[in-house]
Amino acid sequence: MASAQVALVRCETYDSDAVNAAVERGLDLLGGAQRFVRADERILLKPNLLVASAPEASVTTHPAVFSAAAHHLRKAGANLVYGDSPGFGRGEGAAKRGGLQAVAQEMSIPFADFAEGSIVSFPEGALIKQFTIANGVLEADGLVSLSKLKSHGLTRMTGAVKNQFGCIPGMLKGEFHARMPDIDRFSQMLVDLNRLLVPRLYIMDGIVAMEGNGPRNGDPRPMNVILFSDDPVALDATVCRMMNLDPELVGTVTYGQQFGLGTYTDIEIVGDSLKSFVADDFAVNRSTGSTTGGSGRASRIMNRLVTPKPVISKELCTACGTCVKVCPVDPKAVDWATPEGAKAKLAPVHDYDRCIRCYCCQELCPESAIKVETPLLGRLIHRERRAAE
Repeated sequence: MASAQVALVRCETYDSDAVNAAVERGLDLLGGAQRFVRADERILLKPNLLVASAPEASVTTHPAVFSAAAHHLRKAGANLVYGDSPGFGRGEGAAKRGGLQAVAQEMSIPFADFAEGSIVSFPEGALIKQFTIANGVLEADGLVSLSKLKSHGLTRMTGAVKNQFGCIPGMLKGEFHARMPDIDRFSQMLVDLNRLLVPRLYIMDGIVAMEGNGPRNGDPRPMNVILFSDDPVALDATVCRMMNLDPELVGTVTYGQQFGLGTYTDIEIVGDSLKSFVADDFAVNRSTGSTTGGSGRASRIMNRLVTPKPVISKELCTACGTCVKVCPVDPKAVDWATPEGAKAKLAPVHDYDRCIRCYCCQELCPESAIKVETPLLGRLIHRERRAAE
């Protein structure tokens, strides 16, 4: 695997002039925008639009980063469109709430078709041999990924590789969680998806990141950086090192190198020093224990006693039903517990024998009422492993 370049550019504010200058510098460090797009190509900008959320919540790609990337790519001659398929709701609604729609309208950048998709064969896939991809992605000549630096309940961190999951339209994403409850297989699927789509460039918004109960309900954490690379594995591994997280604990990184998507062991950092961005206390899951689900009696026992699980706070839950709607398991692993004839809905409850630990409920809860908790035995095993290292 050839050496990969990752450009790190310090940027401590979302002021448009500062972000524009930082993006220009980052692109120049990698050879300029013209290296990634050609005149008159239709280029899709793929931000992270997980849900409809205000920019200050640090859930979605900030509009200032979106604007700066669009400006420089258009200056290089690209014809731009943009889009994403959120985990819940419509992409246009998430873009409006996140401030990207206003930027796109001002710059006359249309929202691409992410509602419908087409089946694409991928015989080269290590695990997945075909995907249904949003038509807006397939109609573009190239893709530029605009991810957000965040912690994640399932994959520990979400960044360059996982951002392309939004290229699968609508509820089809939930089917992958149901089919691949094991985090290893889910990570392999994400790697195959990126190998199919081959984005031209990955830009990550880490000016204000998210730590803790990510990717929706964590806490904003200034990291003061925008990252650039054409290698998503190298970029995500670099972010792991910023988080003080071992890259080998992240399946999309290890399988990314194994399957030829990129490298996490041979990286050249250009621009600002990696050391200047390291946050040793970044709140992220560093446990060496499994975060996987599975089937069979042994796996169910392991899930119940050891594997981290989503837990609903009855005090914070508003009984909105989002967790029930997005649960990909049939029958549902989280469902209503309201007794027949009750006047008000009670908080849903989990059936942990059914729960596949995909954490979709935690990821999309609008009230931060669901957190991932490790059972006592799992915490003890992790403590023993740490002591032995």
